[in-house]
Amino acid sequence: MWQPISTAPFSRDLELAVLDQDGPHALVFACRRIVGGWMNTETKERLDVRPTHWREWGEGADQPAKKSAPGC
Repeated sequence: MWQPISTAPFSRDLELAVLDQDGPHALVFACRRIVGGWMNTETKERLDVRPTHWREWGEGADQPAKKSAPGC
């Protein structure tokens, strides 16, 4: 279940939902909350994203290939 981004924990792999020009969608890689922002869990690169919601990474794995984000 998607949670408000304000409640996202640190030090856990998360799936993020973002809004862009195409509307809401889930990122296809795991992210971690860090002080002042977000990073890609695998590459450790800082991300320039402004997510709206989060859920545990893998929580949506049993859903159809197109991962839906809140509002889809």
